[in-house]
Amino acid sequence: MSARALIDEALSKVLYVDLTRKTFWVKSRPELFARYLGGTGVATQLLKEELNPEVDPLSPENVVVLAVGVFTGVYPTASKVVAMFKSPLTGNLGESHAGGRAPVAMRMAGFGAIVIKGGSESPVYLSIHDGRVEFKDASALWGVRSSLTIGKVLREREPWPGLRSIMRIGRAGEMLVRYASVILETYRHFGRLGLGAVWGAKKLKAIVVGGKRDIPVADISGYRKVYKELFDEITKSPAMQKYHDLGTPVNVLPLNKIGGLPTRNLTSNVFEGAEEVSGEAFAEYSLARRVACAHCPVACIHIAVIRERYPHEKYFYTTRYIGYDYEPIYALGTMLGIKDREGLLRLIEEVDVVGLDAMSTGVALAWTTEAFKKGLISEKDTIVRPEWGDWKTYIEMVKYLVTQPNNFYKTLAMGVKKASEVYGGTEFALVFGGNEMPGYHTGPGAHIGYLIGLRHSHLDNAGYSIDQKYVGKEYPQPRKLIDELVEEEAWRQVLSSLVVCFFSRGVYKPSTVSKALEPLGLKMSEEELRKLGTEIYKEKLKLKLRLGYRLEDLKPPKRVFETPSPFGNISEDYVREALNYYKEKILNLLST
Repeated sequence: MSARALIDEALSKVLYVDLTRKTFWVKSRPELFARYLGGTGVATQLLKEELNPEVDPLSPENVVVLAVGVFTGVYPTASKVVAMFKSPLTGNLGESHAGGRAPVAMRMAGFGAIVIKGGSESPVYLSIHDGRVEFKDASALWGVRSSLTIGKVLREREPWPGLRSIMRIGRAGEMLVRYASVILETYRHFGRLGLGAVWGAKKLKAIVVGGKRDIPVADISGYRKVYKELFDEITKSPAMQKYHDLGTPVNVLPLNKIGGLPTRNLTSNVFEGAEEVSGEAFAEYSLARRVACAHCPVACIHIAVIRERYPHEKYFYTTRYIGYDYEPIYALGTMLGIKDREGLLRLIEEVDVVGLDAMSTGVALAWTTEAFKKGLISEKDTIVRPEWGDWKTYIEMVKYLVTQPNNFYKTLAMGVKKASEVYGGTEFALVFGGNEMPGYHTGPGAHIGYLIGLRHSHLDNAGYSIDQKYVGKEYPQPRKLIDELVEEEAWRQVLSSLVVCFFSRGVYKPSTVSKALEPLGLKMSEEELRKLGTEIYKEKLKLKLRLGYRLEDLKPPKRVFETPSPFGNISEDYVREALNYYKEKILNLLST
């Protein structure tokens, strides 16, 4: 397949931005997009070209790559942007995906990727439109408490209303909390692995990007036919319908039922308050509206409403809207023993206001609560007295994570791994490869998946899904499990290069992807697509190893063996055998 096969020339344009010199330039990279399709595949190559592996993640020399793919703005649910960088949380490869308007806005602006280098001496934000970059002073925005306020200010200042994306950091990013997020359109995030802290270290407060252009396709008749097939399957599929009806919180009750819902720092696998914080309860009592990412018909983003009375006024209220998903409900709800639905929403809101990753924050607060109860830390450290279910105290602790009034909070802002090394409690520190645990205690597949996934994420290889498939059946042997996990992760490299939302992975099968590429002037067989997935997987793994990742460091926290899963207690011998086979498999893969 030649680079000339790529019809949309603008997609192959890479925008390079140097924050130090306040300059930008554009290069055409059709060979990259023709070979890797965009997204993860292209971002991996660009980061490999631009990043010094030895760089401090919080130095200006760290590099951030944002990339979209050939399906962006063309097919439904191709609604994500990939961000790739060196993670300040783990010290190796960072990769985060976000939706909202950003993917379509980037492509409408005429770029397939943006590479951000250097750092500004004073706070700055980027305004990208009409093929140009403006470096604008953000000094007045720096230090503003609420990331929501930043969004409101930029909406008034910037062009392309309705066609743009506003990406910004909160105070957590400014204060270099290692798991600070980047907020997009209020309800979407680059959450995991600390991209917000990388922007903060660069004094990059925000990026506003937008444009208006056509996306040509080679075969318009064939395109319309494929589009209709995809649209119909996505909108009529029962698997997709659940995301529209209840969103990802649909997971709460099924996980609780099988005993796979992490509770109170995983001291339990079921939560007695699951009914109160379930997707069904939120839909019945709190749901205000649903929102969709650009070019997605599913509308899985669920927005809750909170009414709050004005002081000294009987019938006057403020109304605020808070996005909720399964992961914040798990991390800030069940992991902290919170079953007060409105209290949980207020805690989620505070995490969004300051710009933190919900999962890492919840796990950090849960570890802190257990460490406090075990006497490893005192009220002198925590300032408040953390107690399971006390959402008001947890809100105060979130504020302390950002203001960092003492050494304890400064250390906790570096992640649970660092905090447990300093204060003790590593045996119940729920971290995998330095990244805090996602919300699934479903069996060996979930935890092994977190360890070997190149982002240490539940979405790398869906080990939790493999576990649930085997509930009530004979569980696979360690080698078979590893083969399934690696095969799934390799295929997901294709989807994250296109860049397709993983919720629709059941729609975008290899045969469907092959068929959908044809009208765009790209011909790839199912076999070629699978080979491409394996190639990108290898390229990412090699980059991760260059950045300091060590296979011999793979080790799950002790707590996962102590709390029963749907399969009973997870066997340490099983996990050890699986990890040994994985190392063997990966070494063989890298040698080919």
